[in-house]
Amino acid sequence: MSENNTPSEVVCRPVGRVVGGRGEVRDDDWGTERAVIRLDADRFGPDAVAGLDAFSHLEVVYHFHRVPVDRIETGARHPRGNTDWPLAGIFAQRGKNRPNRLGVSRCRLLDIDGLDLHVQGLDAIDDTPVLDIKPYMTEFSPQGTVTQPAWATEIMRHYY
Repeated sequence: MSENNTPSEVVCRPVGRVVGGRGEVRDDDWGTERAVIRLDADRFGPDAVAGLDAFSHLEVVYHFHRVPVDRIETGARHPRGNTDWPLAGIFAQRGKNRPNRLGVSRCRLLDIDGLDLHVQGLDAIDDTPVLDIKPYMTEFSPQGTVTQPAWATEIMRHYY
């Protein structure tokens, strides 16, 4: 326990897994990828997704399970190893080799079949552990003007 009585370690149990879609890790062209998020039937029944079909998009939190612990980045690096781009700290980029190996993605919800959520544009590969799913609501978009460096715009040009 830490000084303020909060746990110093957080343990998450996946709510489901990605089934299908892309099997290999590759950075770009996620927009047309289709996959299924299969929820854990031992923990959830159909009522867990009641009303979710009224939303067009989901926010998905997942674990980069294929990143070896010894590949985790904690400092600065050139995004995608491109030395034309400036050094950026791990928290100034969205790379997979993050300290807790957590990914967050927004994707289109195409259909729900029992505990299978059919999605498009999820940038997670087959068998990825899904830690949480939330409906995307417009009001959670940033308020005000959003800014980002040119290198980030260049990276994202072909991402979706």
